[in-house]
Amino acid sequence: MLSEHHKILIDSIKRLLRRGALPHLDKIINKTHAADLSVVFRHFSLPHQIKLFGMIKDVQQKGILFSELDDDTFLDLVEDINITDMVEVLEQMPTDDVADLIGKLPEEKSDTILKKMGKADSEEVEELLQYEDDTAGGIMIPDFIALNQEKTAREAIESLQKEFLEVEMPFYLYVTDEYEKLVGVCSLRQLVVVPPDTPLKEFMTTDVFSVQTNTDQEEVAKIVARYDILAVPVVDDTSSLVGIVTVDDVIDIFRLEATEDILKMAGAGEEFVETKSVFGSVRIRLPWMFASFVGGIFAILIISRFEKSLTEIAYLAAFIPIIMGMGGNIGTQSSTIVVRGLATGRLNLRDLWPVVFKELSVGLVLGVIYGLLLGAVAQFHYTKEALTLSVSLAVVLSMSVAALVGSLIPMVFARLHIDPAVATGPFVTTSVDIISVFFYFTIATTLLGI
Repeated sequence: MLSEHHKILIDSIKRLLRRGALPHLDKIINKTHAADLSVVFRHFSLPHQIKLFGMIKDVQQKGILFSELDDDTFLDLVEDINITDMVEVLEQMPTDDVADLIGKLPEEKSDTILKKMGKADSEEVEELLQYEDDTAGGIMIPDFIALNQEKTAREAIESLQKEFLEVEMPFYLYVTDEYEKLVGVCSLRQLVVVPPDTPLKEFMTTDVFSVQTNTDQEEVAKIVARYDILAVPVVDDTSSLVGIVTVDDVIDIFRLEATEDILKMAGAGEEFVETKSVFGSVRIRLPWMFASFVGGIFAILIISRFEKSLTEIAYLAAFIPIIMGMGGNIGTQSSTIVVRGLATGRLNLRDLWPVVFKELSVGLVLGVIYGLLLGAVAQFHYTKEALTLSVSLAVVLSMSVAALVGSLIPMVFARLHIDPAVATGPFVTTSVDIISVFFYFTIATTLLGI
């Protein structure tokens, strides 16, 4: 949802574009942060985007804009930007962001850009491109502060002043041995409070949280969040320090992973769909809807088996929506709680049965409460004890089994290394609908003697 600031900014730019008031437009564009411009760009046509981009004078702001744009907008925009201008912007950006952007480009264009970039920059980018996008190696920054453990605090400060002026995130000073293996870390504050002649190895922290280059980015984000650190070092198979993942990248990871999970849980795919065409949105969402379609077919087959019962006692149909709805709701709640717990690290796969038992207990208690309430409604309207009991039992069983399915399936999927978010949305609700209908009609036909 757009903030009031962004709405005003979009309206102002549209009005100035209509009037052709380029001097005023130029002033607004260059006073607005590129992160805000990235939001604005989604609401303009490609020719207008190109015009607005050309007005940005600060090369660093252009780089921020590139990083913040969604993939489709970025790819469309760079199609009409000169390669030389692209290289000028990319050379001012952090290497990890450059690698992300180049990885999105067609191979021919990315090769051309790398050839035009400076040798040192292109080598760093190519090194990052060898790692998978969603791993620590793919998101790390190869620029960091690392010094030998034998150096003194005074020598470390001198190195910071002379050798590491261009380091993007100087949060920590990493300490290595003679083989460049990570052995410790110290904060910049520690450097200035210890005696100048103290070697780093005497006051460094040896309990360092590090990750390997192939560690999944979500696991990296959990480590940063769990231990409240501003950066986590990345080491290779030999424990040599090769990069760091900083907190700003972790924030992006959480935002991306949360968005993907929400979309999967809603059955809308896992990509951003706001800026896609009608055909693109249909293509993404069509497979996910198929689960609901198949589940609906099964529900039809189950209900058709009890067609005679419905013909004899038509009021049985009146309770189908609420029984299915209550089961679907509790199933979605349980699966959402479990998926979020797994994503944030609050739940562990070793806790499978305690988690499932807890959700089953919650579903049972809620089922009893709402079963009694719905049974009272059935008794009031139809004054048939058998129907009252049927409805009550159906709600209890439906909500209990839904809670069981909603909590068990994501845990099982996670154990099988399948994204647990897939287990929510259409998958859970459809299966719960089928189970609810089956229980309801089986219980009703048995108790009513149909």
